[in-house]
Amino acid sequence: MNFMIIENDLELIKKYDSFGVDRIFIDLEILGKKERQGHLDTVISEHSIDDIKNIKPHLSNSQLLVRINPINENSKSEIDNCIMYGADILMLPMFKTKREVETFVSFVNGRAKICLLLETTQALCRVDDILEVNGIDEIHIGLNDLHLSMNLDFMFELLSGGIVDYLVNKIKNKNIPFGFGGIATLDSGMISGEMILKEHIRLDSSMVILSRAFKNVAVEDFVKFEKEFLKLKSRLEELKKDKNIDFISNIEEIKKAVKEIVESKGN
Repeated sequence: MNFMIIENDLELIKKYDSFGVDRIFIDLEILGKKERQGHLDTVISEHSIDDIKNIKPHLSNSQLLVRINPINENSKSEIDNCIMYGADILMLPMFKTKREVETFVSFVNGRAKICLLLETTQALCRVDDILEVNGIDEIHIGLNDLHLSMNLDFMFELLSGGIVDYLVNKIKNKNIPFGFGGIATLDSGMISGEMILKEHIRLDSSMVILSRAFKNVAVEDFVKFEKEFLKLKSRLEELKKDKNIDFISNIEEIKKAVKEIVESKGN
């Protein structure tokens, strides 16, 4: 599984690179993001295209993933610059149509790996058409914006309610690698990292974002970050070898926890 972390602090990135974080995630997306998420307790990055140029030479092990802006009149220039400065993977957010994906693929033109961030209700409803586009290397299901676009109260309702399973089945039928959402440390999070990790194994996911819980640990105490990260990777390998995981009980626990969280919000 590829573990990703959203970061542009070079000193932290050097450590992530040496500790086995698979992908450093630079986030250039600004168009429409504050309007969607500005009122919520979410992280809105203030990364710049210069971060790509500054960070890439220091990576020995990690790949550099860059989330660009949604398709717009400046997309070709933005994509060209990201590739010129060394992006290994480009991620397209907030797409709604097959045409936007086709445009993205044509602009990249084989010069970097293509990752789609599926996070709109339009893309959800049009997923069959979108998956017909040639050149999609991988897809990440964005639980945060997708749950907002569906007027849900908690992002993991998409997991407990079967929407992730629905998308995953279609993506797997096209043999496209995929991931979804973020993960907290094993013992933290509104839904524990342990339960979410089991869902990634059940669904054959191949990537996940290390959530704010991990970032906060890294800023406060990098030794602790290393311990928690290695613990997560070790647990992943243990679970992958375990043929007796009760996935049904795990998803039932998730459903129960999600229901309690939603009800606590007054719904």
